[in-house]
Amino acid sequence: MYPDLRNSGNQYETVAASQTAQVIGGTGAIGDYMARLIITPATVAPGVVTLIDNATTIIPWLGGTVGTDLKPFVIEVGANSSSGAWKITTGANVSVVAVGMFT
Repeated sequence: MYPDLRNSGNQYETVAASQTAQVIGGTGAIGDYMARLIITPATVAPGVVTLIDNATTIIPWLGGTVGTDLKPFVIEVGANSSSGAWKITTGANVSVVAVGMFT
């Protein structure tokens, strides 16, 4: 069950296209909470998005052809980091907004 984050200090951080292992939060730490990823493709063939728990790949979104629908979409994560800072890598033509509680 996800915690109720509506009034608990949620934060967000943007990750531009073509970033490599961008730390989410000021420094990131074990226990940081990742609620969701909002992924926005910029073209009909965006690159990969990878969520990393310090050094472990947790969620890869493979990108590829999305047709003509370039609407943002959400991947619910609902997890605390177990090994360090959350990091996000983005491919070409795709950006992310990470939502959660980060240090």
